[in-house]
Amino acid sequence: MSGPRVYGHDHDDPQQGPQPGREYVELHGGPLDGLLYDVTGMSVADQRDGALLITEHGAHGPGGRADYALAATAGRWEWRGDIP
Repeated sequence: MSGPRVYGHDHDDPQQGPQPGREYVELHGGPLDGLLYDVTGMSVADQRDGALLITEHGAHGPGGRADYALAATAGRWEWRGDIP
């Protein structure tokens, strides 16, 4: 599979890329840089709030969270830091 991978899918998952009919934002910066995050069905308010995404590659190791939030650029969320 070439192209971007969707957050939450393994590298060997045949469905790891974006799927038709879904809406995604691209994650920029931090441990999840370059992944897509599925925001299908999220309200505008929820998208403004962003998300704390589980990652094993952040500053707090396995189980830590990476904080991503809506960026000024459409279709993009920026990393704000890591939390335990």
